[in-house]
Amino acid sequence: MNSKYENIRLNYKIWLETKDELGILGDGKWQLMKAISETGSLKLAMEKLNLSYRKTWNNLQQIEERLGFPILDTQRGGADGGKTCLTPDGEKIVKAFDVFHNQFDTFIQKAFQEFKDNLEK
Repeated sequence: MNSKYENIRLNYKIWLETKDELGILGDGKWQLMKAISETGSLKLAMEKLNLSYRKTWNNLQQIEERLGFPILDTQRGGADGGKTCLTPDGEKIVKAFDVFHNQFDTFIQKAFQEFKDNLEK
């Protein structure tokens, strides 16, 4: 059945910010942190997400500055190269954002379907 509302799509972004409205973490930085967790390497995470070093490093430093605690544990390279992983707090943030995002996505999709159903009445 064709509907005059079939072209309406939902698009939204979720992000966390400080009380001063400075962005801390959104989908892009969350994906970056997840990639660091998965690869154990900032370089591999950036390659996976096709990101540049300078902007990525600045974003990570900005997250730590705004949170007030470290999210990264970095070790300079030796024969085997460097290593970057998330601190326990960084891991907690990624896991909590995963759960929150999942719950929010489920809720918002249901609410959007109800919105579209109401349009058809």
